[in-house]
Amino acid sequence: MAWHEKNAGEGITMTNLLNRIFSYRMRALIKKEFDQISRDRRLQISLIIPPVLQLTLFGFALSAAVSNVRLAVVDDSRSPESRELISTLTESKSFQLAGYYASVDQLGDAVSRGDADAGVVVPYDYARDLARQRPTTVQFMLNATNANTANISRAYAQGVIQSYNNGLKQQGVHIRVQQAAASDISRRGQIQLQPDFLFNPGLVDSWFIVTGVLGLLLILNSSLVASAAMVREREAGTIEQLLMSPASTTEIIVAKIAPLFLLLTLMMLVAVVVIRFVFGVPFHGSVLLLLFAGCLCILSGISIGTVIATFSKSAQQAQLTSFFINPPMSSLSGALNPIEAMPKWLQPLTVLNPIHHFATIVRGTMLKGSGFMAVWPNFLALLLFTVVLVALSVWRFRKQLT
Repeated sequence: MAWHEKNAGEGITMTNLLNRIFSYRMRALIKKEFDQISRDRRLQISLIIPPVLQLTLFGFALSAAVSNVRLAVVDDSRSPESRELISTLTESKSFQLAGYYASVDQLGDAVSRGDADAGVVVPYDYARDLARQRPTTVQFMLNATNANTANISRAYAQGVIQSYNNGLKQQGVHIRVQQAAASDISRRGQIQLQPDFLFNPGLVDSWFIVTGVLGLLLILNSSLVASAAMVREREAGTIEQLLMSPASTTEIIVAKIAPLFLLLTLMMLVAVVVIRFVFGVPFHGSVLLLLFAGCLCILSGISIGTVIATFSKSAQQAQLTSFFINPPMSSLSGALNPIEAMPKWLQPLTVLNPIHHFATIVRGTMLKGSGFMAVWPNFLALLLFTVVLVALSVWRFRKQLT
């Protein structure tokens, strides 16, 4: 009898809770928010089209790969061997021929003017040294204004030259081939490196970019949209009308967050589809784990936007405040560049960034197929950030209403 009374009491409590959540006032408030969003065409467009375009553009544009480097040539050798070397360089996808120049000074001027990004100088005795089996040096000049492009171009040139040398060795042309016997390979100090690329065998750099941009889009768009919606409603004077209604502050807050959360969740689903089918990123892990982490990320972004709105008196002030918050979050997230590339004193700050934890979860679930046990520290950190930010936004919003 007591067991039945206990279950009946729990059932009544659960029913009361559901009735309170889905009460007539709550449904009316949520309907009012959806009606307000449906009349705002700019908000509807900004929730779907710009994030998808940003994800697509960032995925293709923010690439560490360098191609079609304009290569200027000074060929003092003017021999079949030098022409073969130049042809090997320019026939690759890394370089394209920008022209021939008579001297090194002219080549340097071309690089300085921006007519060429790199230059190769083949010495006069290049073919003769090859014929006599002497070591020969080819000068490779790089425009190091962009140090990253210069380093990548140098690596490309070294790879092409190495491939060219291996081809000559296989043909036995001009190069003395020294075969290494099995005993020589096993000698002390001899190392052979066989790379094996895990989780991204094709080294597609866009896989790293788009999985990080997803977290940026969720946080930044959520905060911008939430702050703009809150400030706009304050300027329209509807918050005072809500205060005069019989709805509680909790119902007002939930009604404010629910429509934005649903629309931003739809944006997340569209972004995941773009990542999977446009960029071909594999999906080896749990879809539910990724979506749940995305929902936490959206709630964090909405909370940040709500807090910004409570400190702002106009839309312009909210946007200026966002400029002091969003860029540091983007730069210190590790979403667009590896954390190891940051200075050591900045790397610990990424632990305080929800975008970093969400990007780690996305890359773990999609690329590695990691389960919850592998990403639970990041998941716990993201959950803590969400709870703290939601509590802060609710407190600030309650203070504003009172």
